[in-house]
Amino acid sequence: QVQLVESGGGSVQAGGSLRLSCAASETTYSSYSMGWFRQAPGKEREGVAAITNSGRRTYYVDSVKGRFTISRDSAGTTLYLQMNSLKPEDTAMYYCAAKRGYYTDLDGPRGPFYEYDFWGQGTQVTVSS
Repeated sequence: QVQLVESGGGSVQAGGSLRLSCAASETTYSSYSMGWFRQAPGKEREGVAAITNSGRRTYYVDSVKGRFTISRDSAGTTLYLQMNSLKPEDTAMYYCAAKRGYYTDLDGPRGPFYEYDFWGQGTQVTVSS
């Protein structure tokens, strides 16, 4: 099973940027679609962004559209989340996750953030006003 390690979190002021990275223990292109999730204290975990195996399709929760960009490197071992124009409400623990299988899209009825199989330990993002 793939192992995932996030990095890049930290504390920034509102309007700032951070880039999160997720290092995978194996090449993920053929076997996993990938996603970023977050969980704030007292709130449920929510899907933030997802990307298909090929990287051709990306998905975002409405609250981050136009501000966050998910991508994966050409080697298929690192997932990124570029976060711009950060807001205090983006404060959360951010998790990288892998969804086993080969998907050309994540347009199923339950959406792109359903049923992920492997998770990292998370990296904290704190945005101050």
